[in-house]
Amino acid sequence: MSLDTVLHKIDGEIDLALDRLISLLKIPSISTDPAYKGDCRTAAETIVNDLATIGFDAQVRDTPGHPMVVAHGGPDPVDGLPHLLFYGHYDVQPVDPLELWNTPPFDPVIEDTPKGKVIRARGSSDDKGQLMTFIEAMRAWEAVNGALPCRITIFLEGEEESGSPSLVPFLKEHAGELTADIAMICDTGLYDGRVPAIVTQLRGLLAEEITLKAANRDLHSGFYGGLAQNPIHLLTRIVAGLRDDTGTVTLPGFYDDVPELSDELRAQWQGLNFDHARMLEDVGLSVPAGEQDRTPLEKVWSRPTCEVNGIWGGYTGDGFKTVLPAEAHAKISFRLVGQQDPDKIHAAFVDFVNARLPDDVECVFSNGHGAPASVMSTDNPAFEIARGALSDEWGVEAAFVGAGGSIPVAGHFKEVLGMDAMLIGFAKEDDAIHSPNEKYDVQSFHKGIRSWARILAALAERS
Repeated sequence: MSLDTVLHKIDGEIDLALDRLISLLKIPSISTDPAYKGDCRTAAETIVNDLATIGFDAQVRDTPGHPMVVAHGGPDPVDGLPHLLFYGHYDVQPVDPLELWNTPPFDPVIEDTPKGKVIRARGSSDDKGQLMTFIEAMRAWEAVNGALPCRITIFLEGEEESGSPSLVPFLKEHAGELTADIAMICDTGLYDGRVPAIVTQLRGLLAEEITLKAANRDLHSGFYGGLAQNPIHLLTRIVAGLRDDTGTVTLPGFYDDVPELSDELRAQWQGLNFDHARMLEDVGLSVPAGEQDRTPLEKVWSRPTCEVNGIWGGYTGDGFKTVLPAEAHAKISFRLVGQQDPDKIHAAFVDFVNARLPDDVECVFSNGHGAPASVMSTDNPAFEIARGALSDEWGVEAAFVGAGGSIPVAGHFKEVLGMDAMLIGFAKEDDAIHSPNEKYDVQSFHKGIRSWARILAALAERS
């Protein structure tokens, strides 16, 4: 294997790689809108045809929704060489509001900005630009060496931006084909826009919606005020009681399955010098909330939360209407960590609310769906090998980091296929994913390709 020659090949053909990315970005593969069903299939077929040119046995696989892309390449698994699964998604978010775009979202352009060249288009960062970093690395590797460094399965879905309804059934049906030694997910970013990172833990999510019902109709507050129950008063008391004055969640047993950070990981996070003051200042805030005995990074990466996402009831139009509303509503979410069980937390939440309901008031619980956190074991040597390769490419020590959000596919790989995943990506916080004027830095694309070449070489050589 000649890594230096592969890297030289990548550098010399970066403009061709950008052309291929631009062609893919022109396809409006919006998965949530049925009007773009044909475009989603076109995107899948385009990628399959491209993978076939670099030696993969690639297929479009139908599902009840949008198709999957499954491709196999490289030598058959043998002792000493890993089998790697690469995951990404080819579908994109809707572009609304269209009038806020400075350029047409599916007419990609490369722009000069004060921070360098960027690729401007919907899907450039999330996730077409990211998945193409891996494909372009494989293209260069195959061109130089005549073969891929190890067994590689590529698995791309077309419903990530619309809830992935076909994902778990597909994984279960094709588990034997998709199971590998480790998965690699390219749907994350650099830390602080400059430090390469491997996400090793993701928070899970439990979503709840509650409706408190009292009288059988809205009541005149002059006739019934002080006599009848007001569900908004009751709802706000219940919601306020979910956290105490220190920011601690009060559900019984909520923290039973929450682990403490290892000393090694805590020290690594402290070395990142996270600037929480700047993060808050960017959104017009200055004082950290939440658990007062935790560092800011712990709060967003490794601690669970309870947040009220919406609350409403009664009359909210212009003017004034003096009623006691018959109903009050709230949407509440819990970010979960460690081994917290969404079903257990849901049951505790139901008990918490019901215990605070007086006679004449009932609560209807909706949703209550969730997914547990994903925690990867960095004891697997592949994690340190990949971290070293990333450090070599970017010239700064790569970090194991957490993520406050949720990427359910990592948990599905663990639960259904029994394997950990390395989440490695090259996006930046200012990429405006899901928003108008989404972009991906040309440097992220270029160095992302080089990074995957280095990671694959290191894993193949040292496994």
